[in-house]
Amino acid sequence: MSLTRRQVTSAAFAALPLAVAASAPAFAAPSPRRHRTLYIAGDSTAAQKYADAAPETGWGMALPFFLGNDLPVANHAVNGRSSKSFIDEGRLDTILEAIAPGDFLIVQFGHNDEKSADPTRYTEPWTTYQDHLRQYVDGARARGARPAFATSVERRKFDADGNAVPTHGDYPAAMRALAEDEHVALLDIQALSLALWQKLGVEETKKYFNWTATEQDNTHFNPPGAIAVARLVAAELLRHRVLAPRDLRRLDEEIPESWITWPTA
Repeated sequence: MSLTRRQVTSAAFAALPLAVAASAPAFAAPSPRRHRTLYIAGDSTAAQKYADAAPETGWGMALPFFLGNDLPVANHAVNGRSSKSFIDEGRLDTILEAIAPGDFLIVQFGHNDEKSADPTRYTEPWTTYQDHLRQYVDGARARGARPAFATSVERRKFDADGNAVPTHGDYPAAMRALAEDEHVALLDIQALSLALWQKLGVEETKKYFNWTATEQDNTHFNPPGAIAVARLVAAELLRHRVLAPRDLRRLDEEIPESWITWPTA
């Protein structure tokens, strides 16, 4: 890869202003009862992948490499889910039955909320999308956990001039607005990933997505891409003071691709 991991991290911090960090709430206090847990509610871009899907990799599979051993990740992200269908299938209830004071919940939806032809998944950005996202916030807070929004990671799309093009319409803006209204930490992975794809360029980004001899997938990641996006998520968790420096590690270090594994389902 043409960029070092330090350059990727630097691009993440440079893409957005740092003003939010100064006004962000203090770090959540650790619970004395047990290790805190970081839960992920999301779609296929974050989800655990299994042996039959390799080399496709969700960024949630790589996030533990950047967190301390005392902060495990409970990755509930599932392929094809939207903010609506995740709730309708009882998956948010499953998280809320387990989540506890001092835990964290990262919420990333948008890819499948956009599918207007599918009423089981579609939400409208400024109404039903925000309504569903509030349920994640309210549920986590009611149990003493801290929610954080993550705008949808960008797809690999470039225009004829080689400019990385946003693909998520109003969904990132709707999430940003709701985060401000509800005082929820916002990990702006859409903006950061778009800046990273722009920096990498048309050809180099192919090394981060699930491009194989038989598939040209511009939505899902391979190990380098999942690691790069997980690094953005971890850096944002630190920048917004959701996690403390002691909770993170390896933000500027090379992560071997061999650390990614695909268990049997």
